[in-house]
Amino acid sequence: MNSKSLLLSLLALMICGTVFASTNEESKEVLMFRELLTDSLSKGNVVTWTLPDTLEPDAHMNFYLGVKGDKPKDGYPVFLYLHGSGPRDREWATGLRLAKLFQDSPSMYIVPQIPRDREWYRWWQRSKQWAWERILRIIMSMPEVDKNRIYVFGISEGGYGSQRLASFYADYWAAAGPMAGGEPLKNAPVENLGNVALSFLTGDRDMMFYRNMLTRTTGEKLDSMQRLFPNEYKHRVELIPGKGHSIDYTPTTPWLAQYKRNAQPRHFIWENMEMDGLKRNAFYNLQVLEETDAYRTQYEFTANEDNSIDIKVDAIEYFTTWKDPQWGIDMLFGKKLIPAQHGYIRLFLSDTLVDLNKKVTVRINGKEVFNGKVKGSKKNQKLAHELWGDPMRSFKHAVEVKW
Repeated sequence: MNSKSLLLSLLALMICGTVFASTNEESKEVLMFRELLTDSLSKGNVVTWTLPDTLEPDAHMNFYLGVKGDKPKDGYPVFLYLHGSGPRDREWATGLRLAKLFQDSPSMYIVPQIPRDREWYRWWQRSKQWAWERILRIIMSMPEVDKNRIYVFGISEGGYGSQRLASFYADYWAAAGPMAGGEPLKNAPVENLGNVALSFLTGDRDMMFYRNMLTRTTGEKLDSMQRLFPNEYKHRVELIPGKGHSIDYTPTTPWLAQYKRNAQPRHFIWENMEMDGLKRNAFYNLQVLEETDAYRTQYEFTANEDNSIDIKVDAIEYFTTWKDPQWGIDMLFGKKLIPAQHGYIRLFLSDTLVDLNKKVTVRINGKEVFNGKVKGSKKNQKLAHELWGDPMRSFKHAVEVKW
């Protein structure tokens, strides 16, 4: 990409309101990231970001960036690979080696290095959330990228991280591929994955931290969700016979690459959870304007054939069903849903979801809260850009509803 193209791309970012760079130094950082991202992965190009000191002190995140093969007509699919928890330099170098090895060309790769050790060695922490949201907005702005083929995957600690990120940022991914991991489902609710394909491979003898048990639990929950919604919750969850923590990692990315994102699903479930103390305020086409009183809230959105929309809003109460006897850590859970008595949300709508030429009816927990034509405006479109930075969700129409 030449300098003129880069500057035009950055200008487009600024117009959309999705640029993160408020200083010349940060602007150069974004330009460098974009330029190296379109170069060959075999060159081992590296860019470094300084994470906000308020989120993680003295943290510098390195990235290997690059592409394999020629750009497809619709743009490159993008793979974000998260490494395991060994020595940082070794794990990061292994990540680059594996990225070159995996049979998923043509593809674009982002291979970050965890910035710091010990208590900071977690991919889901708030400092890393800052990086992921920045990256997602950058690649969403790039003409070289297929916006509906973005994938996250990882091994061991990267398996935990990719499982959490798959649920937390589900509206961005086409598919996700944790390996040799296993999170308690309170940390990564599978309900959010109705439109994200999940490959999850772990050795059946990988018993440390209950990885095999938690992988099995994830598969069982996905099975039950797919029975409820047969066209959703695509998954491949396997315990590899006779294997411990080391398994064959090569089957994951070819499996992921066959899936495309549905950026505007007519049905989704969103458990709005905290990750390292932070919540998102928008998911797919729904924005939370006023929180319910619950610690966690679940939203189930359904666009019906009669031009009506049903949204089920529930407070979530978790209860522990099994606790690790050695460390006393809650591992398995049940949950109770209680209808939320009040709330305030904004719904962004398009012709994919409803017929905007006709009246639209919106019901919350069965009660009608709106019936009429939904207005469109450039203000709504600008707000959608600010929320997601996603050209596939450039909504002009929106309605606010309270109950």
